[in-house]
Amino acid sequence: MGSMELSTAPENGTAAAAAACNGGAAPPNGGVERRLRSSAPSASWAAHLPLEVGTRVMCRWRDQKPHPVKVIERRKPSPSSSPTDYEYYVHYTEFNRRLDEWVKLEQLDLDTVEADVDEKIDDKATSLKMTRHQKRKIDETHVEQGHEELDAASLREHEEFTKVKNIAKIELGKYEIDTWYFSPFPPEYNDSVKLFFCEFCLNFMKRKEQLQRHMKKCDLKHPPGDEIYRCGTLSMFEVDGKKNKVYGQNLCYLAKLFLDHKTLYYDVDLFLFYILCECDDRGCHMVGYFSKEKHSEESYNLACILTLPPYQRKGYGKFLIAFSYELSKKEGKVGTPERPLSDLGLVSYRGYWTRVLLEILKKHKSNISIKELSDMTAIKADDILSTLQSLDLIQYRKGQHVICADPKVLDRHLKAAGRGGLDVDVSKLIWTPYKEQG
Repeated sequence: MGSMELSTAPENGTAAAAAACNGGAAPPNGGVERRLRSSAPSASWAAHLPLEVGTRVMCRWRDQKPHPVKVIERRKPSPSSSPTDYEYYVHYTEFNRRLDEWVKLEQLDLDTVEADVDEKIDDKATSLKMTRHQKRKIDETHVEQGHEELDAASLREHEEFTKVKNIAKIELGKYEIDTWYFSPFPPEYNDSVKLFFCEFCLNFMKRKEQLQRHMKKCDLKHPPGDEIYRCGTLSMFEVDGKKNKVYGQNLCYLAKLFLDHKTLYYDVDLFLFYILCECDDRGCHMVGYFSKEKHSEESYNLACILTLPPYQRKGYGKFLIAFSYELSKKEGKVGTPERPLSDLGLVSYRGYWTRVLLEILKKHKSNISIKELSDMTAIKADDILSTLQSLDLIQYRKGQHVICADPKVLDRHLKAAGRGGLDVDVSKLIWTPYKEQG
């Protein structure tokens, strides 16, 4: 659970939409047409083979256009393979790590090969030359956002340990999904390119036949735990990690495939998992989840959150955020997501906070305090203050914060915040706060 990353964009569904099947957002139209400077004449390309780890070269991507990559790892398909048979695990340097993949030599333009330089020296020299604007642009597009809690040494260790995606695909229900990141499955699954998950109990297997045999014996048609919400075809189940330890651990393995810097805990006893499902006559099919600590001294009401790729772009991520706050209201507490937030997580939460707060300010004609807003929404006062400050809707006068709510300004900000997604029908929520038994 640990570090929270909101995985809701890119949100295209696998099997139905190419972006999720291909591991996320496609590069901008036109791609990268420039060619890197060759470090050797094209006639001597064979001298580069096999390419060393760290080599930079242009690679033909799925859009059939060249993009700059860095070789992260290499492998021989068989012991007798020649240097031209090697496969290379590459990182597209302009894009998120979820696009990393194994490629064949024929996809690489060997005329553009560059040997890697000492990155520490290169980065230091480059940083001295960059303007503040250039640094900001790099920060906005850097592929390792969301690791603010890691120091440099820990970040390098994290990147080294997780650099190669170990599971390429999973099958979950009716979907085959391309994975995005490394997940520390048990060693016996190291040789598995694809895993098959039971969509109800989340047990995973190496072969389709094993899954088929399992499905004949598995009695579950929904997540283990209590159904606490049902509205139309949507259901929410509360799963206690202590009572359903294996399910909680399997959920963490699954989630880690789509969350880069999620900390995976094997001790799930301290967490509650809220599993959102789409229901039909075959059962309740998981579309996403969030977790929260049973007892949080920091008032965290959410630890991790994930919408599975086939179900993204449908408003489920916003629904999960809203649901976490409805639980906080039932508890009579204010809540906030666990820090640090990834950049994507901050954008999603800031959008939710903006919509909720501005809708209240539009309807509230008289003065209202931040404390009153917090009591009404269960949003922590610090989050309210930072949100209103980011919108220039708050001023500091005579020792106190004053909210400036011009109707036209509120409408403009609400329009910019976008639609709110699916609504939580509180009348359909049947739930009592967690209490330690015994």
